Amino acid sequence: MSDSTPPPSYPRGPDLDRRLDAIARHPFRAKFHLRGPELTKARLTGASTLRWHAYDLIGKRLAPAAPYKDGRQTPYRGHPVFVAQHATATCCRTCLRRLHGIPEGRELNRRERAYVVDVICRWIEREVAGPSGGGSPRPPGEIPPDAEGTSRGGRRT
Repeated sequence: MSDSTPPPSYPRGPDLDRRLDAIARHPFRAKFHLRGPELTKARLTGASTLRWHAYDLIGKRLAPAAPYKDGRQTPYRGHPVFVAQHATATCCRTCLRRLHGIPEGRELNRRERAYVVDVICRWIEREVAGPSGGGSPRPPGEIPPDAEGTSRGGRRT
């Protein structure tokens, strides 16, 4: 980006909610919701601490120009931020480029990092709030992944 090119405008407030709603319509992204330990952790940890965790994780795993194991660096479970990254397409540099317009091949700047953290934290807020708070509930009749006859470790129950 040259000095004469204005920086891209990233959505905030209602515009960010509309972007999250659009991303949630992608079949792969729609599968992700906070459940079990991740939901409990999000409720108990609090928004400011989760925001700090998100900044830290994004700085280490996503912000470098060539992240280690890019495309495979974000676990699917284990922390609310990880689940949110997959739900919001902020899990790898390719997804950031495709759905958020943030180019690959260079380090994320401060504004881009803040935007990614805003996206993640807003998604978590909506999930914790649940259906009445504008969150995205599981569709009726959908079986949670952990209730399909296996324990969290993958063993049959």
